Amino acid sequence: MFLSLDFWKKGKFLPQSGPYRKFLKNVDWILWGVPLFLVFLAGVLIASTQRQVDYADWYQHWITAVIGIAVALGIAQLPLERVRPFLVPIYGLTVLSLIAVRLIGTSALGAQRWLSFGGVNVQPSEFAKLTAIIVLAAVLDRHRVRRPIDLLKPLSVIFLPWVLVFIQPDLGTSLVFGAVLLAMLYWSGMPVEWVLLVLSAVFTAILSGILPWGLLVWIPLMGCLAYRSLPKKRFAAAITIFLQVLIAQVTPWLWMNGLKDYQRDRLVLFIDPSRDPLGGGYHLLQSTVGIGSGGLFGTGLLQGQLTKLRFIPEQHTDFIFSALGEETGFLGTMLVLVGFLLLMVRLLKVAREARTDFESLVVIGIGTMLMFQVVVNIYMTIGLGPVTGIPLPFMSYGRTALLVNFISLGFCLSVARRGLSIARSW
Repeated sequence: MFLSLDFWKKGKFLPQSGPYRKFLKNVDWILWGVPLFLVFLAGVLIASTQRQVDYADWYQHWITAVIGIAVALGIAQLPLERVRPFLVPIYGLTVLSLIAVRLIGTSALGAQRWLSFGGVNVQPSEFAKLTAIIVLAAVLDRHRVRRPIDLLKPLSVIFLPWVLVFIQPDLGTSLVFGAVLLAMLYWSGMPVEWVLLVLSAVFTAILSGILPWGLLVWIPLMGCLAYRSLPKKRFAAAITIFLQVLIAQVTPWLWMNGLKDYQRDRLVLFIDPSRDPLGGGYHLLQSTVGIGSGGLFGTGLLQGQLTKLRFIPEQHTDFIFSALGEETGFLGTMLVLVGFLLLMVRLLKVAREARTDFESLVVIGIGTMLMFQVVVNIYMTIGLGPVTGIPLPFMSYGRTALLVNFISLGFCLSVARRGLSIARSW
């Protein structure tokens, strides 16, 4: 018979006394449970993608996770405020590592993104995302955005690492910086109209390429929004319109000269991947076929035929979700999506209950980083977005990315443990 709800609410499934009961009551089951479940499942899926090859990465994924768990446990014991005195040297070291990637980095798959230490490749751009979040949180905590000119400080924090990541080239990771910046600006109290004005540059660039006549409506609309929401209304509206026109003019040049050929293909072919089924559209076509073949229940773990025959190159990294769809079906993918949703809801609660604005901003930045990657990666694998090279958190194979995810989790656990909630958790 099933246990009653009261049985679980009263904690009768826990040891009735001793240190184990106290430990289990203090564990944050969502912040720990969701990542550990995803890592375990990912290890099985990675093993499945490599059944026909002479090497295996699944156990390395789990080993990295064990190291990450140990690091997260250590960070969770320390107040996040203790990081503040080290932010300047950490930021400087991060920038230097990104410069080193440009000078002496290791290249693979058309990009120069890694530094090699004793045969182990480290991707500094993954650490740069977390560094940018913490430094940006410290800046916004001390310098609130109350005037447009106040945006200069947070923008300057993001700009340098963003440029260094973009020119690697790593378009996917550079997009994460933008998403984190907007979310943290809004969370810090910046008016939503200002967020829309900053975000409008992206839509202006898109319209200039696919629907130029739409700019005749869009640019005046942004001018009106600036007039209604910014001080010095006429001047603000004029500057906004000027910048929008400038972006529209510069975008075609950046399209041809700022992006590599394969990046342009990725941004265009997701609309109709059949235009180049054996080239740029191959990943998207095979990924959607793999996910669709899973049906409702999937073929079973380690039983996917498309996965076994390696129809999708590098499936264990950015396209791990396609293996999930084939082998666990619709129900399995929904279970993973629910897990990510629970994780985000929990992070929002931790951010609201944080003792300081600095801690709250760090958590919301980490939550945005993780969820933006989830949305973009899944949209990519199901054919609703371009291939950007963004990994699926805790699931895509990548030792640096996984370690950074667990370090981020440790910071969130630290904030949760010291939060204002009556039930302290870690």
